[in-house]
This record gives sequence, structure tokens and C-alpha cells, in this order.
Amino acid sequence: MLVKGRKVAGRGEAVAAHYAFGPLEDDAIIKHRLLTRTTTTRGEPPLKKLQKKFTSFVLEIEKDADNYSDCERLSKAFLQELTTFELPLLKSKAVVDANLREKENFNELKDDINRQILQAQADIEDLKKQLEESKIERQHKEECEAIRRLIAMQPPRSETQKIITELEKEIAALEAENTAGSRTLELRKKQFVLLLHVVDELQNTIEEEQKSLVEEMRLATEEHKNGMEDASWGSEAMAVD
Repeated sequence: MLVKGRKVAGRGEAVAAHYAFGPLEDDAIIKHRLLTRTTTTRGEPPLKKLQKKFTSFVLEIEKDADNYSDCERLSKAFLQELTTFELPLLKSKAVVDANLREKENFNELKDDINRQILQAQADIEDLKKQLEESKIERQHKEECEAIRRLIAMQPPRSETQKIITELEKEIAALEAENTAGSRTLELRKKQFVLLLHVVDELQNTIEEEQKSLVEEMRLATEEHKNGMEDASWGSEAMAVD
């Protein structure tokens, strides 16, 4: 027998209900009662009534007295009670069959839902990939747009080519000027070397001339000295005479 749970309110909270039997035991008890038809809301249980009818019929048959009419009456009562007992069983069987068909439909629906879920997951993955590709494509478009704006900010190609031509002319002029300056510098180097050589020769010539002049002055001095000596000696000789 089931014992109903009791809820006790305390500070606005409900206490969970407690039962004497668990869910599995309840299912087993209900199944047994439905099969044996021992539970009824009013009167005697159908199975007990059927058992009494059958027992009365068997006892009446076993009597040796001439009771054909009683046996026939009890037989009809038993068959009627059997029919009455069988009718709910047929209804229960129909309900069970309907439940089985509903279960099969539910399983098919469940499988269909699972397939839809798997398909939805696959579609989500595809959409994620498409989203990533779209992001990358959008990024590339933004980069291309930024490059296009930078290119648009630059002057036209004709002006750029004109500037390049002018710069090339300036570079050529600078290279020519550099070449001329290099040649001039090389010429100045050669002239400077020649100048140094001339100065060196001039210095040598001056030194030689100075030496020659010194030597001539020395010789002139010696000649003058010798002449004076000769004059002095002649005077002395005349005085002796």
C-alpha cells in the first residue's frame, strides 16, 4: 500500500515528499494489480468474483444429484463473469498495443529528431566555417580598400614619372659634376706633385748656387790674402835694396 507524502511548510519552503515504495516498486505493484484485477474502487475484486463463480460451478458438477439446470445456470454465470473479466483485459491489451505503437512512433520521432540534431550540428559547423571564411574575405577586402585609398592619395602616374625624370636628370648632372670634380682634383694632384718636384729642384739649385757662391767667396778671399802677402813681400824687398 502506498503511503502518501506529507509536506510541511517552514519559512516559506516545502519539504520533499517521502513514499513507502520507490518508483520501480510502484510500477511492479501497479502492473501486478492490473494483471490480477485485484484492485477495484467498489465491490468485490473481479478475480475473486470469477474464482467464486468457477468454484460454485465445479462443486455443482461434482454432485451426484440431478442438477443439470443448476449446472447450466452456474455455467452461464461463470461464462458471463469470465466475459466480464476478459473485457477489461482486452481493453488493457488494446491500450498496451496502442502504447507500443506510440512507443514505436516515439522512437521513430526520437531518431528523426536525433538525425535533425546531427544535421543541425553539421550545418552549424558549416556555417562556422563559412563565417570564418567571410571574416577572412572581409579582412582582405578592408586591406584592399585601405591600399586603394593610399594609392588614391598618391599623385597621378604621369606626375610621378615626370618627377622621376627630373630626379634622373639631377642625378645625371650630379654624376657629371662629380666626374668633373674628380678630374679636376686629379689634375690638381698632378699639378701639386709637379709643383713639389719643381720646388725640390729649385731648392737643390739654390743650395748648389749657395755652395758655389761660398766657394767663390772663399777663393776670392784667399786670392786677396795672397795678393796682399805678395805686395807686402815686394815692399820689404825694395826696402832692403
